[in-house]
Amino acid sequence: MTVIDTKPPTLREAQTPPDGMYEGPRTLRRLPEGWQERPYERFELAPLGRTIGAEVRGVDLSRPVEPALREELNHALLEWKVLFFRGAHLTSVQQRDFARNWGELETNPLLAAGSTEDVVRFDKGSGSTPTFENIWHADVTFRERPALGAVLQLREVPPVGGDTMWADMGAAYDNLPQEVKDRIDGATAVHDFIPGFARFYGPERLAPFQDAFPPVEHPVVRTHPETGRRLLFVNASFTTRITGMERGESDRLLSYLCRQAHVPEYQVRFHWQPGDVAFWDNRATQHYAVNDYAPHRRVAERVAIEGDRPY
Repeated sequence: MTVIDTKPPTLREAQTPPDGMYEGPRTLRRLPEGWQERPYERFELAPLGRTIGAEVRGVDLSRPVEPALREELNHALLEWKVLFFRGAHLTSVQQRDFARNWGELETNPLLAAGSTEDVVRFDKGSGSTPTFENIWHADVTFRERPALGAVLQLREVPPVGGDTMWADMGAAYDNLPQEVKDRIDGATAVHDFIPGFARFYGPERLAPFQDAFPPVEHPVVRTHPETGRRLLFVNASFTTRITGMERGESDRLLSYLCRQAHVPEYQVRFHWQPGDVAFWDNRATQHYAVNDYAPHRRVAERVAIEGDRPY
């Protein structure tokens, strides 16, 4: 007589490290709850990613932006987080005028200026120090009022490489395990300019700015002031610790949270051509300039828009 073994099969003990990034479906929600989609009447919009990134066609950025166009562009920015305009070829003045439709412009004394102090110029070529690239970050979160957004134009593009990537930090928050959301709900983190800049500048360059830029605390999860969406708001350049946590615990949790920007499903990647412009919502995204173009030259100019205090 054959005896049939009815016991369920067992697996050997095996475990990957905790706090990892695992396979499986991800929630890819482009819009916040209650958001009303509507057609765009003043331009064509071509999505480049599932939740983030769209190309705007049919807008001449060199001309003044009328209120109705500004309202539609802002709606598109809130929906897609980063907007791309091919072949704009703006002067620095035109680039600044476009950005001013969203608020006062921000200056940054730690970066090289272009034609004026509110235009930052990134001129990278053979032999130059590879600064401020290849790390996921949001701009100037070490300020009490981090930038609302930025308008970046590529003046000179290398023949290969030099792309920029953006990550949707609303999608990053949505996909956190519930136990992690519970841990960071109401938590704050310290942001400081020194870690991000000390990789490239010595103490003699940075010390004079310590009083102007003291460490600040921001929510680990901020609320978007226009959409109400919850957004993960820590980054590897400027966030140093989570307030009130033991150092080791804070380091482990911050490392896990910062890795969320690395998930391809939350990203869009843009391949530049000369004169292209990108306009992104710094409150809702992180970005990464890909440093893969040496020994060729890459020249970009950026104008940043003052933001509000995160809550």
